[in-house]
Amino acid sequence: MIARMSKYDFVLFAAQSGDFIEKLRELGLVDITVSGWEPSEEDRQLLLDIEAGNKALEFLKAWTEEREKAGQKGDVASRVAGGAAQVVPYASGREAFEHYLRAQREAAAAKAEIARLEKSADELRPWGDFDVSRVQKLADEGVVLRYFSAQRNTYDKASAEWSEQYTISEIGRTDAMVWFVVIAAPGQEVNLDAQEMKAPQMDIRQAEAAIAAEQAKLETLDGDFARAAASCPLLVSYVASLKERLQGLKVEATARQAADGMLVVMEGWAETERSAQVDALLEEYPNVVYIKSDPTPEDNTPVKLKNGWFARIFELVGDMYARPRYGTIDLTPFFAPFYMLFFGICLNDAGYGLILLAMGLWLLRKNRKPGMMRQAAWFATMCAAATILFGLFCGSFFGVNMQEWVPLKADGEPLFRFFDFQNRFFSIALAIGMVQILFGMLISICVTARTFGVRYSLGTMGWFIMLLAASVAGGLPMLNPAWVIPGFGTSSVAFYVVLGIGAVLMLFFNTPGRNPLLNLGSGVWNLYNNITGLLSDVLSYIRLFAIGLSGGVLALVFNSLAEGFVPEGAHIVVRILIMLPILLIGHGINLFMSTISSFVHPMRLTFVEFYKNAGFEMATRNFEPLRKMEK
Repeated sequence: MIARMSKYDFVLFAAQSGDFIEKLRELGLVDITVSGWEPSEEDRQLLLDIEAGNKALEFLKAWTEEREKAGQKGDVASRVAGGAAQVVPYASGREAFEHYLRAQREAAAAKAEIARLEKSADELRPWGDFDVSRVQKLADEGVVLRYFSAQRNTYDKASAEWSEQYTISEIGRTDAMVWFVVIAAPGQEVNLDAQEMKAPQMDIRQAEAAIAAEQAKLETLDGDFARAAASCPLLVSYVASLKERLQGLKVEATARQAADGMLVVMEGWAETERSAQVDALLEEYPNVVYIKSDPTPEDNTPVKLKNGWFARIFELVGDMYARPRYGTIDLTPFFAPFYMLFFGICLNDAGYGLILLAMGLWLLRKNRKPGMMRQAAWFATMCAAATILFGLFCGSFFGVNMQEWVPLKADGEPLFRFFDFQNRFFSIALAIGMVQILFGMLISICVTARTFGVRYSLGTMGWFIMLLAASVAGGLPMLNPAWVIPGFGTSSVAFYVVLGIGAVLMLFFNTPGRNPLLNLGSGVWNLYNNITGLLSDVLSYIRLFAIGLSGGVLALVFNSLAEGFVPEGAHIVVRILIMLPILLIGHGINLFMSTISSFVHPMRLTFVEFYKNAGFEMATRNFEPLRKMEK
């Protein structure tokens, strides 16, 4: 459900605005409207600093974990981390942030220089150790060394011929290449079927020494990172202060000025059930005038969801699209059971569900504190449970048909039969789609009637009546010929009477208060649009059958592939050694791909088909109260 909001209009002296914002931040219950904020140059720099601060905290956390792992392995490079307990933190978060930025820049420059030197070292290594100054002295005396490389076969065939024209000295070779120099006079042309290379400016010893110097510089910077890591609590406070400062700048920049800048007017929002605490603060705060009122449809009211335990798990799915507009209805509790069912249908394997369940339980154990990760852990656990139940219903376990395991009765028939997904679920998928679409339309009718009055919902009610009648009279017998309601078939009078009532409501009452002839024209136009749209909506639910079937077929293929590689009459150990890698890799790929499909496609059915028929309207802002960022 959507939490009820109370609107506040504040009027206070401009000189008080900073202190007033701080009081609201300490209270943590009021969302101040900052629409229309355009960041200045200072604000943009503040945003960059906040982003850099968050990245610094992530880097330092990863850096610390890496050093701790290295320390557990006894790595020499962990000496800095080994003395972390003796590392002295910086005096403030700002100092830690500035030293971190400097160290990060120097580390990046050192790593880039090491990469350049290592590339140069690869080019210098074939030439070995030599005296660069001696080579330069020879050049001054008129003896120039030209450097070449060639394919080994080419060099071996042509070296004798080349030696007749030039003085050649082989320097080094591998199985594929040969490096050699030609001793020439200044300006002499050398024509060889070889690649001439740039004269080296240093030898390999100098390059390796330069690399070692840069690596030593990196190790020195570890001291700065160690101090910054020890200052993480201060750095967290500093980044929080930057966020609070940006918050204040947004509020001050968007507040309306009055009385030649002496007064400011702000708009705020608070949850109605907690607004008494806001009222108490405002009564005590000096020189502030406020007006408290209920939101109107014209207001851009922020939205906060308040759901029970089950629906709250699936809020992360709805938030990937948008939250509902204030004054409408939160659809999360209504689509959550469908989403679970759709996920289980798409994955459709009890074995895969057990793996997801184990992952979900592990995440729950690892993330005990409330937050997004624990919510995601519960989401994975609930979807895994749905997968296990549907997989058991269909008799699928890692692609194996469990019907083969069912004991037989005396007459040779199995004790019970699993649901035949492949041959029977196609039409059921369409029926499930029709049920969700009708459910969405019923929600839309109830919301419209509650908000604007029953007469504004009559047009949609007409569509609902017609579709429900057609589904009951024509759809049920298609699923099972025995499911025929006496006296209400497609050829019965009662069926056509109900269709007529629905058609009248849909054609003549779609817009109350308008000319009936205009309503008729509008209804005929809507008839065409809704029929074509409804057809595509229902057909979209075939994806449930297609995805569930494709995952099962792939699992079966990997099982057959593993079985096919086993030699006939092989020992059990040989069978395991051959089949296990194929099964692990194959089912791992199938589980990964099927899980992604099972996550995405039910979401698509929710956001497109269900949201559209339920009359979903998105909010433009979420409820984000001013608060102390460290909390």
